[in-house]
Amino acid sequence: MITFFIAIAVLILGYFIYGTFIEKLFGADPQRATPAVTMADGVDYVPMKPWRIFLIQFLNIAGVGPIIGAIMGAQFGTASFLWIVFGSIFAGAVHDYLSGMISLRDKGASLPEIHGTYLGKGAKQFMRGFTVLLMILVGVVFVNTPATLLMNNFTPGWNPYIWVVIILAYYLIATLLPIDKVIGKIYPIFGILLLGMAVAIVVAFVLYKPAIPELWDGLQNRHPAAAHNPIFPMMFISIACGAISGFHATQSPLMARCMVNEKQGRPIFYGAMITEGVVALIWAAAAAYFFHEMPEATAGKSGAAMVGFIAQQWFVPVIATVTVLGVISAAITSGDTALRSARLIVADFMHYDQKPIKNRLVIAVPLFAVTALILVYSLAHPEGFDVVWRYFAWANQVLATVTLWAVTVYLLENKGKLWYLVTLIPALFMTMVTGCFLFVAEKEGLGSVLPRPFGYAIGIAITVLCLGLFVGKMKKHNTLHQ
Repeated sequence: MITFFIAIAVLILGYFIYGTFIEKLFGADPQRATPAVTMADGVDYVPMKPWRIFLIQFLNIAGVGPIIGAIMGAQFGTASFLWIVFGSIFAGAVHDYLSGMISLRDKGASLPEIHGTYLGKGAKQFMRGFTVLLMILVGVVFVNTPATLLMNNFTPGWNPYIWVVIILAYYLIATLLPIDKVIGKIYPIFGILLLGMAVAIVVAFVLYKPAIPELWDGLQNRHPAAAHNPIFPMMFISIACGAISGFHATQSPLMARCMVNEKQGRPIFYGAMITEGVVALIWAAAAAYFFHEMPEATAGKSGAAMVGFIAQQWFVPVIATVTVLGVISAAITSGDTALRSARLIVADFMHYDQKPIKNRLVIAVPLFAVTALILVYSLAHPEGFDVVWRYFAWANQVLATVTLWAVTVYLLENKGKLWYLVTLIPALFMTMVTGCFLFVAEKEGLGSVLPRPFGYAIGIAITVLCLGLFVGKMKKHNTLHQ
C-alpha cells in the first residue's frame, strides 16, 4: 500500500503546487465581475455558494467514469496508478481549469464556442455536433448503468425499462428546471455520499491491509487479454474520466455561470479534477488487489459488477448497499447535467432564449428522443452497452484533445513566450492516444486488420500533422505581433 499512499500525497501536492502555478499563469482576478452577477437570469446564470458549486462540479464530472473506468484501467496493472496521478495533475486538472476559466471570461460560453474562437468556425460547427453527440452518449451510459445496478441489486426480476423510464423522467425534469431548484439542492448530498463511499474503501484498506500491487513489482501489462490490449493506447482510453475527460469541459460552463469570484476557479475546476483523481485511484487500487489476488473470481466481471463484488467482500450489507447507491447517484448526477449541457449547446447555436420553459422543451424533447432510441439498442443487444461505452470513452478523449488544442492557442495568443507548453505537451500526448486507438484497437478500430506497428505509425503521423498546424498558427501569430 506504500505506492497508494504516496500517490494520494502527490495528487494533493499537485493541487497546491501546480494548481497554484496554473492559476497564476491564467491570471485569476477576484475584482472582475462574473456572468452570474452581470447576466443573472434565474435559470442558468444563478449565483451560488462556492462549496455548493464545488460539490456540483465534482458530481457533474465524476459520474461512473472514475469508478468504472478506473476499475477497467486497473486490469492493466500499476501503470494505471501513474496515469491517474500524473494525468490528473498535468493534463486533466489543467484542461478543466483553463477551459472553465476561459468560459468564465466569455460570459459562460459553451465548449464549442470556445473551440470556434481559438480553432476557427469550421472547428466550432463540427464540435457543436460532436459534443452534443457525446452528451447523448453520456446520457445513455449514465441511464443504463444505474438502471442495471438498481435492477440487479434492489429489484431483481423487474423489467429494466421501468428504471430507464424513471431515470429519464428525472433527467428531463432536471434539464428543464432552473439549476438551483433540483441540481443545486440535492447534488451536495450526493457529493458527500460519493466521497463517503471512497473514504469507506480507504478504511477497508487500513483494516484489511490488502496487498495492493506496488510500482516496484513492475509496470508490465497484467490485462487478462494483454496480447490484444496493449497499455498504449488502451489503458488511456479505458480510464475515461479518472485522469482527463473532455466531458468535464462541457460541464464547466454550467458552473462558470454560477461563480461570483474568479479565485473560486482553482478549487472548483482544478480541485474537483484532483478529487476525482483521488476517487479513481482508490477504486483502481481496490480493483487491482482483487484482480491480482482473485483472478478466477473476477474473470469476466464488468466494471459495474466489480463495484458490487468489492463492496460485498469488504463491507457489511448496510455499507455495501450505500456503496452501490453511491455509484448509482454518481451516474445519475452526471447523466442529467450532460443532457442539460446538450440543451445549452444547441440553444447557444440557435441563439434561442432559454428563459421560457417552452423554449427549453423545444430543444430537450428531440435530444431525449435520440437518447431513448440508443438506450433501446444498448438494452436489446447483448453487447450493446459495451459498444456504446467504448465509443463514449474514445469520443470523450477526443473532445479532451480538441479542447487542449484550443486552450493551447489561447495561451499562445494571450500569454506568449513558451507558456503554451503546459497544454501543448498534453495535447500532443492525447492526440497520439486517440489517433492510435482507431488503428490499434482490435474490437473498436482497425487493429484486427492492420499490423500494430502500422497502426502506431498512423497515430504518429496524425500527431505530427496536428503539431504542424499549430506551428503554422504560431508563425502567423508571431508575424502579426512583430
